[in-house]
Amino acid sequence: MEVLMPEPQIYVERTLAIIKPDIIDKEEEIEDVILRSGFHILQKRKLQLSPEQCSNFYAEQFGKMFFPNLTAYMSSGPIVAMVLARNCAVSYWKEMLGPSNSLRARITHPHSLRALYGTDELRNGLHGSVSISSAEKEIRFIFPEAILEPLPTGQRARDYLNLYVKPTLLAGLTALCREKPADPM
Repeated sequence: MEVLMPEPQIYVERTLAIIKPDIIDKEEEIEDVILRSGFHILQKRKLQLSPEQCSNFYAEQFGKMFFPNLTAYMSSGPIVAMVLARNCAVSYWKEMLGPSNSLRARITHPHSLRALYGTDELRNGLHGSVSISSAEKEIRFIFPEAILEPLPTGQRARDYLNLYVKPTLLAGLTALCREKPADPM
């Protein structure tokens, strides 16, 4: 009798998460929440951005009343930037963050990260990419050495699994069965 296995699928999307200067002391606590929520931290970096770098990073906000305060706030101390990966990473991270205004988040999304860690509408504690395209752009900005290749889907993903993954697994499992070790791990 043959056991039918579902077709393997690759579900990885990346997003950028930033722990802002005023809550950097909560880094371990926030990382724990991230990992328990099913994310993988692919890359992590602690850095301090200059006001010019902040202006470039938040260029889409240029001209808004809060822009000078935002760049001053983001360059006021070190930040922790992380590339997070999981299925639907961008939307799930945005959901975990809650509204960008921490005061509103406390009312409408009291369990969100911004409600828990933010202090006001500007100092909301955490950053998250708003879309897949902005995530790619922001990841390249913070992690210029990152290689962001499009993920294979459909037939390309099946071809990759058949060509590279399945033969390796088959060889490894066959060798393991032949050896029959007392402790396979």
